[in-house]
Amino acid sequence: MKKSLDSGGSPERAAMPRKGPRTSLAAEVSLRRSGQHNYRASVHDISEHGCKVEFIERPKLDETVWVKFDGLEAIEATVCWIDNRAVGLEFNRPVYPAVFDVLLKRLAGER
Repeated sequence: MKKSLDSGGSPERAAMPRKGPRTSLAAEVSLRRSGQHNYRASVHDISEHGCKVEFIERPKLDETVWVKFDGLEAIEATVCWIDNRAVGLEFNRPVYPAVFDVLLKRLAGER
């Protein structure tokens, strides 16, 4: 898991390389934080290992959240970086490649 410090104002990003290439997109997901209701959020890119999501309320680094793409079970993820409202999420388990390919095709149809 990527780690970084949450200093409150500037981007907090890990210096570690990504685990795989990201695909840019403009789609929506359901997002849930522990003890809160689901809400719709914009997702800006995705890989088998994680995604970049726009949060309404700033989460904490290492916070566990659940991301739900239409047609899939919710995916447990960990906040690994924060840059204002944009948040990097690392999936606790990577999405299987075949499932990821189907997901990309579905999301491409949302544009």
